[in-house]
Amino acid sequence: MKPSGVYGTPPAELAEVPAGAIQFSPLIPGSGPLEQQEEGTLSELVVLAPPGTVERRYTIALALRALAPGGSLTVLAPKDKGGSRIAKELKSFGCNSTETSRRHHRICTGGRPALPVGLEEALTEGNPRRDETLGLWTWPGVFSWNRHDPGSALLEQNLPPLGGRGADFGCGIGILARAILASPKVEHLAMLDIDRRAVEMAARNVDDPRVELRWADIRTGTELKGLDFVVMNPPFHDGGAEDQSLGQTFIRRAAEALRPGGVLWLVANRHLPYEAVLKSLFKRVTPKIEANGYKIYEAVK
Repeated sequence: MKPSGVYGTPPAELAEVPAGAIQFSPLIPGSGPLEQQEEGTLSELVVLAPPGTVERRYTIALALRALAPGGSLTVLAPKDKGGSRIAKELKSFGCNSTETSRRHHRICTGGRPALPVGLEEALTEGNPRRDETLGLWTWPGVFSWNRHDPGSALLEQNLPPLGGRGADFGCGIGILARAILASPKVEHLAMLDIDRRAVEMAARNVDDPRVELRWADIRTGTELKGLDFVVMNPPFHDGGAEDQSLGQTFIRRAAEALRPGGVLWLVANRHLPYEAVLKSLFKRVTPKIEANGYKIYEAVK
């Protein structure tokens, strides 16, 4: 019997995930890569669809390719985060589905057609590509995949030369790491991100023997100790909803990883309340610059 799969963490009350299903989300460390799953090898797949149009169509196309003909596909998402488009997108691939609506979600269920249509176009659009404007490899769905994030840009412009052993928390595709590694005094840089796709793009963008790349959820701990510096532009959204505790957790993990006297460089949106947690964990906290809706802090442990 062919195995089943799941993409993401669909609410249990909205979609039943088969026991033993293989996890394929790039945002859950240790998951399998759906883009490498052989064609027609899954019997069933439940997908909590991502909100971005290109990424969502790419994920659905990957799911249809991985399913055996007639295999069961369930795709769901909040109505205001792409759910209202799922039925139309499935139809564009030649997939007939039934649609239900519960708890502000749209849930579409159907079988894989014998000959899905339009998969290659969606796969090509959602594949990794080199963005000539960024000058970097990127992948639709990763953070700031098609633009230079203004917070990271501000930190990049104001980051002093660093030295010793450090880490880039939430490294993305490697923009800040390239600035960090411009200093010859940097001996080692651990680059961590929860998104496997970002880690893979960072590996292409940052070719430096001082780098160690990790696909990891910083919230669960990093095992890093005695660092001289940590640099980060922490996330503050989880599943599309603002979650200020994310950045606060990143700050705690940085404090755990730094040696006494080690320094944290942090950029954040101006409205985010990070000062209290910074002052509770660091000996000296210095606001360095505030511009364009962002603020930068230097915090010494």
